Amino acid sequence: MDIGSAALIVVDMQNGFVNHHSRHAVHAVSDVVAQWSAAGRPVVFTRYFNYPDSPYERFFQWRRLREPPETDIVPELTEAVARAHAVVDKTGYTLFTPEATELIRQSGWTDLVFCGIATESCVLKSAADAFEHGYAPWIVTDASASDAGPDVHDAGLLVARRLVGVGQLVTGEHVMGRLAAYAGAPVLE
Repeated sequence: MDIGSAALIVVDMQNGFVNHHSRHAVHAVSDVVAQWSAAGRPVVFTRYFNYPDSPYERFFQWRRLREPPETDIVPELTEAVARAHAVVDKTGYTLFTPEATELIRQSGWTDLVFCGIATESCVLKSAADAFEHGYAPWIVTDASASDAGPDVHDAGLLVARRLVGVGQLVTGEHVMGRLAAYAGAPVLE
């Protein structure tokens, strides 16, 4: 992981995706964001917005995440969002909207470090798309979760190993170690 040319991508940490299955990720993501920001590295948040007659409505009959408070980033990350390098709004699974694709290209990032919700959908799709666009994707396994439960989170990680490589799945502790080495300072506790 090349921290010097990496961005942290915080995927869809929105009220509508946080439940008893995914709530634990809020603290883990907050910790990673705090460490990443303390090292002076860029943080990008994504926000998903559903819309009438979307594929999610047509194929899943899923009509959530259309408006606040469901679409709002969780309160624990509000300050981090205000200081973020960018916030990318999207209507599909992936980070790679035209705006985000241009942001990544212009910023010269080579590594994209993903955390957030949901492991098996938006995190996985964004990491796989990063891989296909030639970027080094990293998934922080313990700072990601599925609102559908731990079995679905594990299934997402299983597929991620096949799509982006076993070595691209890392823990928050690994990321903290890389950040500390980059900054030349001890890891914040």
